[in-house]
Formats: sequence, C-alpha cells, structure tokens
Amino acid sequence: MAENKSPQQSLSAQERMARGSSWLTLGNVGSRLLGAIYVVPWFYWLGSDQYQANALFNMGYNFYALFLMISTAGIPAAFSKQTAHYNSLNEYATSRRLFKNALAVMAVFGAICSGVMYLSAPWLASISGGGSDLIPVIRSLSVAVLIIPCMSIIRGYFQGQHDMMPYAISQLAEQVARIFYMLLATFFIMKVGSGKYVEAVVQSTFAAFLGAIASILVLLYFFQKNRVRMDYLVEHSANKVKLDTKELILETIREAIPFIIIGTGITIFKLVDQVTFVRTMQGFTTYSESQLQKLFSIFSANPDKLTMVVIGLATSMASTGLPLITEATTLNRRDDLAKLISNNLQLFAFVMLPATFGMMVLAYPLNTFFYAPSHLGTQVLLVACIAGLFLGLYSMTSSMLQGMYENGSAIAYFVIGLLVKLLVQYPLIRVFEVYGPLFSTMIGFAVICGLNLWKLQKVSRFNAVLTFRRVVLIFLMSLGMTVLALVTRQILGIFLNTNSKMQSLVMILLVAAVGGGVYVFMALKTRLADKLLGNMADTIRRKLHLK
Repeated sequence: MAENKSPQQSLSAQERMARGSSWLTLGNVGSRLLGAIYVVPWFYWLGSDQYQANALFNMGYNFYALFLMISTAGIPAAFSKQTAHYNSLNEYATSRRLFKNALAVMAVFGAICSGVMYLSAPWLASISGGGSDLIPVIRSLSVAVLIIPCMSIIRGYFQGQHDMMPYAISQLAEQVARIFYMLLATFFIMKVGSGKYVEAVVQSTFAAFLGAIASILVLLYFFQKNRVRMDYLVEHSANKVKLDTKELILETIREAIPFIIIGTGITIFKLVDQVTFVRTMQGFTTYSESQLQKLFSIFSANPDKLTMVVIGLATSMASTGLPLITEATTLNRRDDLAKLISNNLQLFAFVMLPATFGMMVLAYPLNTFFYAPSHLGTQVLLVACIAGLFLGLYSMTSSMLQGMYENGSAIAYFVIGLLVKLLVQYPLIRVFEVYGPLFSTMIGFAVICGLNLWKLQKVSRFNAVLTFRRVVLIFLMSLGMTVLALVTRQILGIFLNTNSKMQSLVMILLVAAVGGGVYVFMALKTRLADKLLGNMADTIRRKLHLK
C-alpha cells in the first residue's frame, strides 16, 4: 500500500542504489581510509620491529575475520536479504520478529565462537608460522568476536530497510574508536613503557572490541531515533505470512549458509597464503624466519591496507544492491532485475577502474608514505592492485547471485576457483616467490568471476552488449585519466622527492586531485554519470556549473 511506504521505498531502484552506495561508500571506504592512515604513525613507532609487528597483526586478523564470519554464520547478510523480502510484501511485523530472535541467536553464536577462538589460539599460531607471539594476539581478538555478531544484526536490519546512513556512521565510529585506542596504547608501550612490540600488537588488536562497542552505541541511537516510523510500519503490516519463530530462524540460517562460504572467500584465500607461504619458502630457500615474516608482510599485510580501501568500494555496492536485487526477484520484476545487474556492473567499473589505475600510478609514493621507500614493496603493490579488481568483482557478482537465490551456483563457482588457487599455489611460489600468492589469487578469482558473470547473464538476460560498451568507455576514460596522472607525477617528480614521506603525501594529493578532477569532468561531459547515478549527477553538474 502506497501509504505504508517508507521514504526509501518511494525512490526508484536506481536512486536507492545510488543513495545507498553513497552512504555505504562513505562508511566503508571512509573507515578503510582511516584504517590505512593510522599505519603511518603506528609503523613509525614500532621502529625496527615494524614488519614483524605488521605480520603478527595481519596473521591475527586473518583468523579473526574467519571466526567472525563463522560466529555470524552469514546471518547478517541473509537477515538483510530476508528483511528486504518480507518488507517488499508489507510484512514488517515478520521482519521485526525475525530481528529480535536473530539477536538472541547471534549472542549465542558469538559466545561459542569467541571461546573456541580463545582456546584454539596455540594451534592456530603454530600452523601459520607465527610462533608463541601470535597466541596473545589471537586471544585479544577473540573478545571482539563475542559482541560483533549482535552488532552485525542491527546493521543488517537497517540495510534491509534500505537505510544505509546508520550503517555507514556506525562503521566510522567503530574505526575512530579503534584507531584512537590502538595509537594511544602503541605510543605509550613503545615510547614510554616496555618497548615490546608484541605488547603493542596485542593492544592494537584488542582495540577491535572497543570499536565494536562504539558502533553498537551509534546503531542503538539511530534505532531509537527511527522507532516511531518503524513501529508505524509494523502496526500497518499485512500479517498474511504465518511463520513461527523456529521456522523464521531456520529459514534465515538456511539462507545464511551460502553467505558463510561466499563471505569468507577472500579470507580463505588469504589463509591459504598464510599457511603455505612460509612453509613453502622454507623448503627451497635459505631465508630466516624473520625475513619470511617480512616478505609475508610485504605481499599480504602491507598492500592489504591500501587495496582493501578500493575493494571497499565494491563491497559497498554489493551490500547496497543485495536487498534491491532480492526485492526485484521476489516481485518477479524481470526487467528491473536485468537493469539492476547491468547498472551494478557498470557502476563497479565506473568506480573501481579509475581508483585502481590511480593507485597503480601512485604506487611508489603510497608505499613510501605508509611504509618505507621500497622498489619491491612498490612492485608487489602494483600486482596487488590488479588482483584487487578481481576480488572486488567477486564480492559484487557473488552477492548478486545470492540476491537472485542462485546460492548453489555461487558456492560451486567459489569452490572451483579455490581448487584452481590450490593447484597453482605451490608452482607459482616456487617460480615467482613473493609474487606467487598474488598471482594464484588473481587466477582463482578470475575463474570465479568469469563463471559468475556467465550465470548472471544466463538467468537475468541483462543487456550484455550495452554493458560491455559502457565498460569499454569507462576503461578508455580511466586510461585517459591515467595518462594525465602519469604526466603530472613525472612533472612533480622534478620538484618532489618520493623517498620522503611528506613530499610523497604532497605528490599523492596533487596527482589524485588532477586525476580525479579529469575523470569527474569526463564522466559528467559524456553524460555517463547521469546514466549510472541518475539525478545525483545532474546535481553535481549544476554545482560545478557544467553544461
């Protein structure tokens, strides 16, 4: 009924996608940018132990990410999908019941997984080559696993309502609180206290718990603020769906299982690298354990902080598109579904290609600013940027398949890609050493993405020719931007020394401003932005006084 529609529902799917992506991009990318920027002082304060500390930090976080996905059991994403499904049928009371019961289930899951992670820390540290120093790092992260599942459910509730602002702001609050504590603790430990880098890493990872507390407080504020509107929708719910509590939870868990597998995809690939790289390299090289930890940091921990900012763009679009695609599928709007998928793929290219190319142009100054001048670090970052495109496309296409209830296909294609990764991992490490894991990841995800795109086209019949032509146009615009950015970098290189952190920062900002400005100008002048962003592009054009 029209009178029961929320403001978000009165917008077109394209406008909701653009608005939701804007908010999630602000939260997701903003939080990841903060997560990258903190590295500069953190890395500096750790002194000569910086690479070993970063390797420990990253190893702990890889296990944390895995346990987090297991503890949430994919339920927040599935819950968002179920919320969108029932809301599209005007079954808001069903969504509310599902929300309350999902919170209780998540509290139990979080407690169990937190305990298992804490107790299994010695074994996990042993298999990854992190030694006894990794044990307290893993245990400090297990505390966060206790409460983050409940936080994720509240985020999923807002996502299912197509209200991304609370989600985004909670992400920023989480990151600000986390970074504030970890920098404060690291400074006092390394500069005032014991000076032991393992203690600093343990406190830095414990900060995840404090960040989660801040996020929950923000979400509860918005929940209370929107309570009147939400209660009105519940009161005017159709109430035609008759499902008891047990059925609701079981239905959501069934939906959640594919999200566990797909959601942990990138983490599983990283854990394959973590478990195999050090052991494989020990078998045919004479590198010491500390040298191998440094190499692990160079190809995994260091570039991740930067490339995950760009991948965060794709994650934002995938999260926004999921409930919209589910809604179109549920209501059997085939034309809307085809347009949504085509638009999502174009939006992916529109954002990811220039962001990736720009990062590649600035690879050396970025590596200098965040870490230290290094030709090896720069070359690894270049490869990681290309791999990041496939990781981002995997996140988006797998999410779209799940939104269309093609869970079986999404899982099957992931398993195929993982098997490819496992098959080529050892020979690629033998041949390319530190680049090997990145190459095998790239190949594995390329296989998954190819299969996902084939299935999306087969099921939705989206206009593949139009989509391809638009992506080619975006590629050419990104190429033009890249050429101008390269010229700008070369000119600035006459005056700026990219072995200096501050001068590298100046170069990054100036080149990014030129490249970004040129790309926005081309997107607005060709009217491509209008086709992807709707009225938002026209608003930007008026503000910039462009015709």
